[in-house]
Amino acid sequence: MPPESPSTRTRSKSKTETTQPWSVVIFDDPVNLMAYVTLVLKRIFGYNKDQSEKLMLEIHNAGKSIVWTGEKEQAELYVQQLHSHQLKATIQKAQ
Repeated sequence: MPPESPSTRTRSKSKTETTQPWSVVIFDDPVNLMAYVTLVLKRIFGYNKDQSEKLMLEIHNAGKSIVWTGEKEQAELYVQQLHSHQLKATIQKAQ
């Protein structure tokens, strides 16, 4: 049997590489009202009023907050939705 040539070998990512969690980070800005940020968090993530207000205050006081962690594709969708509501947001690899 001839040795396997490099062109017939396949590489696959390990499960840990493909399932590494990503975090959605929202940054404070001088434009949006706190009540608006709370409302957007409730609408996009489905958080209740208390959780949304807690995250909004963290964004306001600390300048940013990790508001969600999970799969990369979902994180990218959330960031896109946040941008459509005029909020500054990004994703980063979860720590």
